[in-house]
Amino acid sequence: METNTPCAQSPATRAHVARREHAHDSFIDGKMEVPQHGLTMPEIDVGKGRRSTRVFMRVRVVAAGKNSDKRRFRETCETIVINAHGGLLYLNQPLAMDAMIVLTNPFTQEEQECRIVFLGDATDKGQRVGLEFLTPAPHFWGVDFVPADWPAPPAPVRPN
Repeated sequence: METNTPCAQSPATRAHVARREHAHDSFIDGKMEVPQHGLTMPEIDVGKGRRSTRVFMRVRVVAAGKNSDKRRFRETCETIVINAHGGLLYLNQPLAMDAMIVLTNPFTQEEQECRIVFLGDATDKGQRVGLEFLTPAPHFWGVDFVPADWPAPPAPVRPN
């Protein structure tokens, strides 16, 4: 007799079931067309890991854009998790998947355009929102202990 409990399933079956149960969530590490920029994200095998290490860190940033009610917003918020390709933070705005917002680091005034790739449940701190930078920006967060798999900054261009 075959049981369908999580303990009796193989790891591959559990992963398949988990992906099927979260089909409404965005597939963050899959191939994704970004038509407004003509770019394609690289396809990443989820079993092989992420594009860059996640760091659980609170970083205060300012998010700005248009919410799902088409109203402009500007909100100071705090991250939960960061990586070289984006982050997860709390926002108190009604938002839609694939919407574009701009994050600003108030200490450096650096801005990054982001796409919403995950919308979590609302909590007392706000809704968990997963953001993907349009271009990787590991130094946007201002962390001194950059993990080895985060891309290096571009070499400065020297005039001839």
